[in-house]
Amino acid sequence: MDRRSVGGKVSNNIFKLVLTAMFIAVTVAISRFFIIPVPMTHGNINLCDAGIFISAILLGPRVGGVVGGASGFLLDLISGYSQYMWFSLIVHGAEGLIVGLIAGKNPDRKWSKLIAVSVGIVIMVFGYFVTDSILYTLYAGYVGIGMNLIQGAVGALIAYVITPRLKKRI
Repeated sequence: MDRRSVGGKVSNNIFKLVLTAMFIAVTVAISRFFIIPVPMTHGNINLCDAGIFISAILLGPRVGGVVGGASGFLLDLISGYSQYMWFSLIVHGAEGLIVGLIAGKNPDRKWSKLIAVSVGIVIMVFGYFVTDSILYTLYAGYVGIGMNLIQGAVGALIAYVITPRLKKRI
C-alpha cells in the first residue's frame, strides 16, 4: 500500500486511520465467526483478544485502545450480548491501550511482548470478573475466570504467530 499523499509526503495519520478501521473490521468479523457462548456467565469466548493484541503490538497504544474498545463494543452489540457492550468498550479498550504501552517500550524484545499480552490478559480477566459480578452474581464472575483465561491465552498465541508476519508488511 502506498502511503504517499499529494506532494510526496508520507501521510502516516491516514495510513494509521485506515489500518485501525481494517483491524476493527477484521477483529469483529473473525470474532463473530468463532464465537462460543458460555451459558453460566451469559457471555462468550471469541477471538477478539487476538486482534487487540496484534493491533496494539504493531501500531501502538492509541490504535490498540481504539481497536479494543470499538471491536469489543461492536461484537457484543451484533452478537446479542448488548448488556456487555459498554463494559467491553472499557475493558478491551484498556487492554489494548496497556498492551500497546508495554509492548512499545522495547518493541524488538520478545519478553516485552510476552509481558504486554500477559498484563492484557489479566486486565481482561479481571474486567470481566467485575462485569459478570455486577451484571449477575459473584459466582458468575468466578465461573468466567477460566474461560476468559483460555480466550486470552488463545488470543496471545495467535498474536505471537501472526504479528511478526504482519510487521514485515506494514
